[in-house]
Amino acid sequence: MDLLSTISGSLMESFFPQGWDLKKIDACVDPDPSTITSAQEWWHPEFKPVPCASLSDFETMMGHEIALRITRSQRDGEKLVLILPVGPMGMYRWVVYFLKEWNVGCEHVYGFNMDEWSDARGNTLAGSAPGSFQNAMEAAFYGPLGDLTIPANQRHFATKDVLPSYAEKIETLRADGAKLAVIFGIGRVCHIAFWEPHFAAEFDSEDDWQSQTHRIGANLHPLTIEQNAITSFKSRTTLVPAYANTIGPGLFLGADWIIGGADGTLGRGMMWQGLSLWMTLRHEPTPWIPSTYMPTQPGRLFFLEDLAGPLEAECN
Repeated sequence: MDLLSTISGSLMESFFPQGWDLKKIDACVDPDPSTITSAQEWWHPEFKPVPCASLSDFETMMGHEIALRITRSQRDGEKLVLILPVGPMGMYRWVVYFLKEWNVGCEHVYGFNMDEWSDARGNTLAGSAPGSFQNAMEAAFYGPLGDLTIPANQRHFATKDVLPSYAEKIETLRADGAKLAVIFGIGRVCHIAFWEPHFAAEFDSEDDWQSQTHRIGANLHPLTIEQNAITSFKSRTTLVPAYANTIGPGLFLGADWIIGGADGTLGRGMMWQGLSLWMTLRHEPTPWIPSTYMPTQPGRLFFLEDLAGPLEAECN
């Protein structure tokens, strides 16, 4: 007995995105955790999932990867566009550490935060508000870098006034030789940024879906709300906004390099991200599961080994 055999007539029947084939999704999970890094035919030849034995390893290795990209672009005399997440966050401490150790400045770097909480009209919290992503980035990354930091006029946040300009600004920088690195986490419903799976129903073709650069006041899936209640709001669902401003696949696809992170364990064997990781790596690309496109690009996805499972029932 499981969800597949009991879902008919239940409250869960219309809960998941309509394009999800739950039987196919369940089949993405291999009982042997060691196979999670086995390459699939649609993966980019330079895409590599990197297992991490502990959270400290994960944060250090992911931070090192970001710092290395910044350092190499400086060495090569290139501008670097970074699309930045708030979640995961622990790697930023190590980006700061490595850049300070190497005395590498970020005058050549342009930061674009991928999303921000909003209301249905795209109005966002003040940048200094405790729950805002801008505040989180200033506290974890831009501020601690001190004199080496990204210049203030090269930091961009996903407000309703600024987000629509991202695509043109990034296109202009890339036309001038800048490289694009997309740093990301994977949502419970496999979103990238807050680009949710149910948006797929709105588009007639995959090409049309892939061309979308952003959305103001994106309507979030209930599982996204609950994920963030657990990870960012101390379980208080009532504190989580129901909408967000977000970049779309027109910006998070086509990167020169991706740096992903999956650290969604909760302790005592509990986790929220194991299935999402398996779906990302094993399901063929589909707009109904946005994260499935990330392995089609060059780069690395760092993940905690525990997320690979085995994903079996265990009462906690």
